[in-house]
Amino acid sequence: MSWSLVFTEQYEKRALRFLKRHPELEKQYLKTLQLLEANPLHPSLRQHPLSGRLAGLHSVSINLSYRITLEFLMKDQEIIPVNVGDHDSVY
Repeated sequence: MSWSLVFTEQYEKRALRFLKRHPELEKQYLKTLQLLEANPLHPSLRQHPLSGRLAGLHSVSINLSYRITLEFLMKDQEIIPVNVGDHDSVY
C-alpha cells in the first residue's frame, strides 16, 4: 500500500517557519515525512488519532517534543499535513 503526501500552501509556510526556527531538526523532520509516506503506522511515528476540537486529525512525532498533525484520506491513500510544531502549538 503506497501513500502520498499532499502539501497545502498553508502547511508549506508553517513548515518553512518551523525549519527556520529549528534548523537542527531538519533531518529528523524529513525522515519523519519519508517514514510517514512509506508506512504511516510505523511504531516510531507514534501515530494516533486526536479528539476534541482536533477530532478527525491524527498526530505523528518528529521527536519527543515536536509533532506533525495530519489528515488521512483513506480513499485516495493521501496524507495531508496540517501543522507542525511543539506539542502546545499544534494542539
